[in-house]
Amino acid sequence: MQVSTNSLRSAWFSAAIFTALIVFAFWLGGGETPDPTKPISLLIGAALGVAFERGRFCFFCLFREAFEEKKTRPLLSVVTAIAVGAIGYALMFGLYLPNTDGEGLPPAAHISPVSLPLVLGAFSFGLGMTLSGACISGHLYRIGQGYLRAIPALIGSLIGFGLGFFSWNTLYLEQVSESPVLWLPRWLGYSGSLLIILVLAAFLSFYLIRWDRSTETPSNYDSVPVAFQSRATANDLRDLLLVRRWSPVATGSIVGAIGVVAYLRTTPLGVTSQLSTISRSVLDSRGALPEVLHGIDMMRGCVAVVSSTVTNNGWLVIGMVVASLAVAVGGGRFKLQIPTVGNSITALLGGVLLGWGSLTALGCTVGALLSGTQAFAVSGFVFLAVVMLAVWIGVRFKLHRLFGA
Repeated sequence: MQVSTNSLRSAWFSAAIFTALIVFAFWLGGGETPDPTKPISLLIGAALGVAFERGRFCFFCLFREAFEEKKTRPLLSVVTAIAVGAIGYALMFGLYLPNTDGEGLPPAAHISPVSLPLVLGAFSFGLGMTLSGACISGHLYRIGQGYLRAIPALIGSLIGFGLGFFSWNTLYLEQVSESPVLWLPRWLGYSGSLLIILVLAAFLSFYLIRWDRSTETPSNYDSVPVAFQSRATANDLRDLLLVRRWSPVATGSIVGAIGVVAYLRTTPLGVTSQLSTISRSVLDSRGALPEVLHGIDMMRGCVAVVSSTVTNNGWLVIGMVVASLAVAVGGGRFKLQIPTVGNSITALLGGVLLGWGSLTALGCTVGALLSGTQAFAVSGFVFLAVVMLAVWIGVRFKLHRLFGA
């Protein structure tokens, strides 16, 4: 009975957090000059936080399990998210830019130059993931679970963003400015580009299932239709929403759909713009930045601005962390995990690599990888391949085990 009482209290606490989040979103959209993008960003972030936490959508965790433990089935969540998002993006792009033969690109889509700095940034990001134990989005949603090692990692990322600003001009002038912006629909159209992604997704899904060596089976995950069974109880619903891990396909479908909604209503998904904005604004206020950051404000991706207020991306991040906390508490997964001195050092160092890599590559595993591949940007697929290579190298040399991390 005590367990049931505690579970009930946790569920009510979770409901209270979500209620407060929704009320705050309504308040945020009010005022003398209403701005609907702020509450929408907050709620999109909340949806993303729920999906990430419930589906354990952490890129490093998924890659590490595949390389180290041969658990490849969970990677279906990434494949599904890309495929679902690509379908939505193709439909929207057809409305925004029916003719793909010209020089224009769909508005705001994360389509970046394919350059050496992209490769260097992605490799740095992959090593940073391995050292710190997660990508930036993983650290953010795991804060809601009580994972305090994320704090030195995020502090390190702020330092890394700062270092990125100092190296940006050299990389931009010598490499990025002369590098091609490669977009699949230029050559294949929307139908051809989407067909390639869906065929690759089907091929990869087949082999991820075939190669899987984990003890988990699809029955270990939640099945969404359980909520609609005629005899489903309140406990069944709580189990579905808060307790059992969502299946990779369900998680990926939800993340992909959130990405489409984000692009339609605000901007493509990304979680680093606010962090890099903080770093840039602090350095700018102290006169520490180069006098001119060439081309950075014209680039597509998670680009920093100078701002003293919370940006839309900041509201998305806040919504993600709060919603992750709500479902972690409601499902009994919240537990303060105090970092050691050793793994705090590796988290800090990994965070520096995450920040520099994200600034240099104009995004992270959400902004550059997920939003990029969904938008048919070659840069997104390059980022994906290089990050996976870096994580494989890092895991092989056991960088994720340093100092007992």
